[in-house]
Amino acid sequence: MDKILPILIIMGIILVYLGCRYIYMKYQSPFTLPVLLATVVIIVILLTFNVSYETFLTGGKWIDMLLGPAVVALAYPLYNQRKLLKDFYIPITIGVFTGALIGVMSGVILAKLLRFNDSILYSIAPKSVTTPVAMDISGSLGGISPLAAVFVMIAGIGGAVMSTFTFKYTGINHFIGRGVGIGCASHAIGTSKAMEYGEKEGAVSTIAMVMSAVIVSLISPLVLLLF
Repeated sequence: MDKILPILIIMGIILVYLGCRYIYMKYQSPFTLPVLLATVVIIVILLTFNVSYETFLTGGKWIDMLLGPAVVALAYPLYNQRKLLKDFYIPITIGVFTGALIGVMSGVILAKLLRFNDSILYSIAPKSVTTPVAMDISGSLGGISPLAAVFVMIAGIGGAVMSTFTFKYTGINHFIGRGVGIGCASHAIGTSKAMEYGEKEGAVSTIAMVMSAVIVSLISPLVLLLF
């Protein structure tokens, strides 16, 4: 049973995702995004059947290991659009730096306003970069790495969901604005959403995600010193 359980969990995760993707393709809405809907469904299933996180992780960890290759695969549209990115490197760089700075400061200011303790403050600061980087930054600052991963997930899903409304009501139609915004705010999850807008948006979002991770790792300690 110990050997079969991880396989069953992996199959269950895949089936849930495929089911949620089918729903999204049929009823496209920010609230039916597969990553959001699948997360909710899996949580409900785990709570309903009283399955512990440790048990779920016996199979879930293998899915988690695919995160790295999935991020690397984003280099393909980046390569296809390399000339375009060279032509717009100045606005992209300025936009990414601004987005990274706002991403850190918004988390820190929110934590201060809600009077969270320092460990939460250090965990929420790198919320807008990809999970492995955020956990490393949080740990080096004195935060709680697993909690940082939770904040990253919230930022990623939240950004992917809200991007549709944000672009619609602010009139942001240019691929640089969309790509930089999503890449800085919601890393890989948002980048997968950016791909739906177009390959240009996806390429810009990919480079924004990478640059943002570097910038956030450098400015996080400085921002925290100011507060």
